[in-house]
Amino acid sequence: MKRHEVCKYLYDIHEASGLIEQFVAGKILEEYSADPLLRSGVERQFEIIGEALNQALRVDPDLAQSITDPGLIIAFRNRLIHGYASIADEVVWGVIEKKLPVLHREVEMLLDKTDL
Repeated sequence: MKRHEVCKYLYDIHEASGLIEQFVAGKILEEYSADPLLRSGVERQFEIIGEALNQALRVDPDLAQSITDPGLIIAFRNRLIHGYASIADEVVWGVIEKKLPVLHREVEMLLDKTDL
């Protein structure tokens, strides 16, 4: 049961990170900043990522060893939700460009290693 539950959360993270990549494909920061619908969609997917990771770590704390900076990912989710008024587009865009590809690959590898 534990493995199935963790896989569900990993799948959610994988899907949400893939959606963000889709949403911003071919875009630049200025386009992101000018599009409230795009920003809302991206931020929602980051919220899903952070919450899914938080739940997965509650089920399997050892998972933290396979994910780069899990605490920062969860903190970013909390900042998006609770500190939404102080979020800079440049910060979100930096996470998209530098951190999201790493997370997407790590989760993909974890899902590939898991056989249900």
